[in-house]
Amino acid sequence: MNHVARRIGRSLALVLPVVLVLSGTLAVARVPWATAPSDSQALTASADGASTQQTEPRTPQEVLRDRLVAELQEENPGVALTSLQKEMNRKPSLARHCKSIAKALGRAAVEKYGAVHRAQAFARPVCDTAFATGVAQLR
Repeated sequence: MNHVARRIGRSLALVLPVVLVLSGTLAVARVPWATAPSDSQALTASADGASTQQTEPRTPQEVLRDRLVAELQEENPGVALTSLQKEMNRKPSLARHCKSIAKALGRAAVEKYGAVHRAQAFARPVCDTAFATGVAQLR
């Protein structure tokens, strides 16, 4: 009996480290180090059942939009639109998002001021008529 237990112990001593190394390698290979996370890739929680919620990194245009909406709430839509124009001049790579940001500012202006005509008074010549479109969408 003692001989059988020793044999099982030796087998585990040889096999267990190999299994641990392979499972660790496979776990690291599943983490999206260089690419954006997709729905098929998931990080698992530890064995005790604890889970952590993963948040997606925010894009520069989302950060800018949120900052400008906050600025609109603190100041007024004219200040936020002027800041949008300055930001478009400073970072031309964000220009393709200018219209969607201006629309969001238009919607936020109507939410803050209520009346469409009052919100429209703050319009600036930035991103064509996107601000006006955002204002008009909440009629």
